Amino acid sequence: MPGKRTDVVVIGSGVIGASVALELARRGRQVTVVDKAGGAGHGSTSASSAVVRFNFSTAAGVATAWEAHFGWRSWAEHLGREVGPLARYVRCGMAMLDVDVAPRSVYLPLFRNAGIPFEEWTSVDLSERIPGIDVGRYWPPKRIDDDEFWAETGTTLGAVYTPDAGYVNDPQLAAQNLAAAARAHGAEFRFHTSVRGIERAHGRVTAVTLADGSRIPCGVVVNAAGPWSTRINELASVGSDFTVGCRPLRQEVAHVAAPVGFGADNRAGICVADMDLGIYLRGEAGGGLLVGGTEPECDPLQWVDDPDAVTAHPTTAVFEAQVTRAARRLPALEIPNRARGVVGVYDVADDWTPIYDRTELNGFYVAMGTSGNQFKNAPVVGKFLAAIIEQTENGVDHDERPVRFVGEHTGLAIDLSAFSRKRPRGTANSGTVLG
Repeated sequence: MPGKRTDVVVIGSGVIGASVALELARRGRQVTVVDKAGGAGHGSTSASSAVVRFNFSTAAGVATAWEAHFGWRSWAEHLGREVGPLARYVRCGMAMLDVDVAPRSVYLPLFRNAGIPFEEWTSVDLSERIPGIDVGRYWPPKRIDDDEFWAETGTTLGAVYTPDAGYVNDPQLAAQNLAAAARAHGAEFRFHTSVRGIERAHGRVTAVTLADGSRIPCGVVVNAAGPWSTRINELASVGSDFTVGCRPLRQEVAHVAAPVGFGADNRAGICVADMDLGIYLRGEAGGGLLVGGTEPECDPLQWVDDPDAVTAHPTTAVFEAQVTRAARRLPALEIPNRARGVVGVYDVADDWTPIYDRTELNGFYVAMGTSGNQFKNAPVVGKFLAAIIEQTENGVDHDERPVRFVGEHTGLAIDLSAFSRKRPRGTANSGTVLG
């Protein structure tokens, strides 16, 4: 649309970038979204397991996830526009199995403060609620070629069950829904469009230049480029005051058939967060089962230098490790002899906590380091960035006076300094891409 005025350029049209675009467009900003991919949600978002959980070890993490889940549960109302077929929230509940590194005592007080319903299960409860599950305690996670992996155990574990947890059935469609709603508010999306540079003058961003030589003059840029976000920061010459870095991480999620009885009446079974064995399980209606890893110390992390060079095919070694661990927990699970699943690349922060913030370049903002675990928070992250941008552009220093965001569904106040680029590097964090 040549000649159209642009206030804000959002770089990246994944579920986070599309959410930011929607919230800014709702507030009357003229928004242009650029993405090198062919459509909204075609990058990291499309590989997400889209789990919605609340088990974080910080007040801000718990409150954000709880607030965001109401957006998923009332998705049409959240979008506010007729956008065609909708992604759907599946409320199947989650059982967080006991593990010493994330004891109940850490997050249950946060659940109580936020008003999140939960049930504390013994090993007997766990056996009854998830038929066929092995309730043995095997910590720490081990490689499947380690003889200790197969050792019997004399101890058992229980779980904390959150009935409101679940998953979004089509993560790519969710991003497309957000993009369509943003368009209805006037936002423009340009796909197959790569960013070549960020122009500045007098300490402020002035334009985004594209690979085809064209430029988009603007006063605000939001970097929501996922695993390419650090590269975009380099183009803008920002990041000198960041205390937390981000790196692209390759991840695999295995797809297998769920064991008989895992989900009753053709419905998805309960999600299982199993850090004891180093995996998570997410059922699907119709009998499918997704198996992902929780980054146990025994498994090397697959850091990558170039996200564009990552192979999209699952590997036999990772598939067998994840599914064999799942079969340890669900002994009736059959292990296929052929790897099947999805591969994604996530933008992982040093402390696994996202950065939603301004930068040292006036007008340049970031929604990065989402670490694979922020899909669940997309309905509220756009509002976070809109609030930070509005306050900062009105002359209030977000570093000195961080935004306190109040959730419209929960009434919970969230101090957005928890997501600052300058925060002390966290130790109490999710530590996993789960969800």
